[in-house]
Amino acid sequence: MTTGAGVEDLLRRLAPRVLGALVRRFGNFETAEDAMQEALLAAATRWPVDGTPVDPRGWLITVASRRMADQLRSEGARRRREEEAASRTPPDDLLAPAADAGGPRDRDDTLTLLTLCCHPALTPASQIALTLRAVGGLSTAQIARAFLVPEATMAQRVSRAKQRVRAAGARFRPPPEHERGDRLRAVLHVLYLIFTEGHTATSGPDLHRGELTAEAIRLARAVHRRLPGDGEVAGLLALMLLTDARRPARTGPDGALVPLAEQDRGRWHRESVDEGVALVARALDRTPLGPYQLQAAIAAVHAEAARAEDTDWPQILALYGLLERLAPNPMVTLNHAVAVAMVRGPRAGLDLLVPLGSDDRMSGHHRLHAVRAHLLEMAGDHRGALGSYRTAARLTTSIPEQRYLRSRARRLPGGVLRPPPDGRT
Repeated sequence: MTTGAGVEDLLRRLAPRVLGALVRRFGNFETAEDAMQEALLAAATRWPVDGTPVDPRGWLITVASRRMADQLRSEGARRRREEEAASRTPPDDLLAPAADAGGPRDRDDTLTLLTLCCHPALTPASQIALTLRAVGGLSTAQIARAFLVPEATMAQRVSRAKQRVRAAGARFRPPPEHERGDRLRAVLHVLYLIFTEGHTATSGPDLHRGELTAEAIRLARAVHRRLPGDGEVAGLLALMLLTDARRPARTGPDGALVPLAEQDRGRWHRESVDEGVALVARALDRTPLGPYQLQAAIAAVHAEAARAEDTDWPQILALYGLLERLAPNPMVTLNHAVAVAMVRGPRAGLDLLVPLGSDDRMSGHHRLHAVRAHLLEMAGDHRGALGSYRTAARLTTSIPEQRYLRSRARRLPGGVLRPPPDGRT
């Protein structure tokens, strides 16, 4: 009997294949996606008890097809032709077990579905929600829990996303040649955002949300299988693996955040490190340079240092210089400032932060104040560091980050707030 965890993993891998088969057959993404979700729910309930069927993909397609038949039947006489088509047993080519990755029967469904879910008519939040539901196979409730929003809110977001895709006239086919570069960049950006939210949750009691990082890595692997020669795809997968490898050491026994410089590197996941380093090394050697490759290269330099004090900061500084020229943005500048501080001293790093203070995208972001606090502490300006740590703690909605920043503030002279003489707090 297959375990619940095994069933869940299998269903997530099958979801894009099932949805692709349904959309190819019936041509209605919105109805097909709803039907697939019902089939996945039925499988998650029945398979752990009854056992996994011999042809799990065919089972899901059959159940989903029947659901579509019921849906189409309810729409009335004007849809009779679709109803009749949907009520027939799906043809052999639809039910045939999928071949190995890259085989002819898969028809690149995962990548096609990802480009559809990351349609430019959608906002990033909608792209993420639709990707996790349609390609990741997560239920609306699971996505809502991951992003700490009410299920009804997430349901509306997913519904609006599907309606926008339909209104935009999107079709289930690879984008035209002239659009493929932009659409692939959108897909990679969405996967990066999903991973980033999972790696360091923007709000709530937990630092890490494993369901999101795992899903982002799984989907990045799927894209890499389809496009093994694309350097940026390899770079993104490498970046995810190298970053996620630190997860066992990122929190203490009490769940408190442990910064990179203080982590026990013996707890890092070595297989992920080795795979990530190999991926980025091949990409840098064989393909044009890109932002994800550079970020992965920086992560690889950190990973190859046995101790924090062994980190090759001059190499990291050079890589950040390249990244800032290739893909300038305030967050890159922020990280570049840290590298500058480690090589040239904290005051040089602080100088790079000055323009960010007037950047609307960063002035209210807790990370700017956290980095400023760290560099001020390095420079011996404890009073300035104390104020910046407290500002950063006030701005973040992540409870582990709040606790960490406040603990840094308490270590500084004057950091412990004493109650007034009358005992009031």
